Amino acid sequence: QVQLVESGGGLVQPGGSLRLSCAASATGFVINTMGWYRQAPGKQRELVATIFTGGSTKYADSVKGRFTISRDNAKNTVDLEMSSLKSEDTAIYYCHVDIWGYDYWGQGTQVTVSS
Repeated sequence: QVQLVESGGGLVQPGGSLRLSCAASATGFVINTMGWYRQAPGKQRELVATIFTGGSTKYADSVKGRFTISRDNAKNTVDLEMSSLKSEDTAIYYCHVDIWGYDYWGQGTQVTVSS
């Protein structure tokens, strides 16, 4: 059984910063990629950032230079440091992990960027 628990969402002003964290309970499993997706109202879920086992990363063009993803393989955690936040970053953010081709999702955490 794999469970993902997210934390760190909230309300922030434009230009501000937030850090999202996700802890995966995956005892006995080897996690491949870990990442974050988001879904804004009326839009499809989209990739924000992903990090592979070896540490290489991939970002959506819209967040490059502003967001940083990191992971701790020993703790099975993945974090997303978000800075210079914009109103268009407002969305529900979902933690995602891939374990042997199977997708697992967190429950989502709301990020609202507004003055």
